[in-house]
Amino acid sequence: MADQDNNDDYDSEEEVEMTAADVLEKLEEAWLNEKFAPDLLESKSELVECMLEQIQQMEENLQRCKKGDFRIIIHRMEIDRIKYIISSYLRIRLEKIEKYVHRILDEEFNRGDDTVSKLSNEEFVFAKEYAENLESHLKTVAMKHMPPNLQNLDKEKTAPRPNLDSYIFFKVNEDQEGVLVEEETDEHENEVINLEKSAQHIMRYRPVASLVETGKISLI
Repeated sequence: MADQDNNDDYDSEEEVEMTAADVLEKLEEAWLNEKFAPDLLESKSELVECMLEQIQQMEENLQRCKKGDFRIIIHRMEIDRIKYIISSYLRIRLEKIEKYVHRILDEEFNRGDDTVSKLSNEEFVFAKEYAENLESHLKTVAMKHMPPNLQNLDKEKTAPRPNLDSYIFFKVNEDQEGVLVEEETDEHENEVINLEKSAQHIMRYRPVASLVETGKISLI
């Protein structure tokens, strides 16, 4: 297995140029993508960490404000909004990890050195511990009471998998030409379309999954 990588390739110059508002906008986009995508996306832990630092700074600034300053209410509402986005984003990811843990870990253990991990370091540790505890629980509570020929757990057959053919609603961020939405079969030819910037579409997730990961489209 490849070492856990940092999942967001922001170089130092990009980090300096990005404002707190830019980071929050990217985090909101990552949150909505994660919310509406059937599969687990790449972790945006660096955005989360950046916004947590921003929240701490905002709260320190509030402590220096005079009591009764109306700006305290406005800034407190914004802090609560950011906290909600972060907690919802992390909760959605943990729910997906719990639901598809065996498949996610299988992908993680078999990914190549040139493939970026979908999991943050903390999520990877959580996934391993969750899978081990789940298997131990199943063996203790149920499987040991079954006939010997049924006590082996075939993860490949029993582990749930996300429905990559479910439909998603998205907007196009960059023009995309020649997107293959339907592969050739005995009954149909290849179906290829062009996606124009700012257009909105309803489509199966599988053909455009890579466009979500690269930010070419955003789920809404």
